[in-house]
Amino acid sequence: KSAKDFFSKEQRDDIRQAILNSELDTSGEIRVHIETSCKGDVLDRAAFIFDKMGMQKTEKRNGVLFYLAVKNRRFAVIGDTGINTVVAENFWDDIKKLLLNHFREERFTEGLIEGIDLVGTRLKQHFPYQTGDVNELSDDISFGK
Repeated sequence: KSAKDFFSKEQRDDIRQAILNSELDTSGEIRVHIETSCKGDVLDRAAFIFDKMGMQKTEKRNGVLFYLAVKNRRFAVIGDTGINTVVAENFWDDIKKLLLNHFREERFTEGLIEGIDLVGTRLKQHFPYQTGDVNELSDDISFGK
């Protein structure tokens, strides 16, 4: 399956809704990017996409990217420097374990939604929604090759 065909329209809508719900309580920004395959190191590729999408340009440097390469069955979750300076050391490991548990069972939509919810909850502690916060990044899933 290609990146665009991996999730049904309903599943993509559910993932987008999870992003919207999570961002209601935080100034943090969450994106999901799906590619068909990833050559090389998945973290390097995720960092490249993070940069290419301008996610480092948020005011508080609090963007999070969920990156999936569906053919390789690889994924990464990375955040910007504003997050990394305030969260616990195991923050990303906890998210990764949660996703991995779902993904091993082929529950990709459920895993992403639960991961997005957990990120939103944790970001709320450090980056609570403030009156006047604007949605700095698109909530739509983006797709690569």
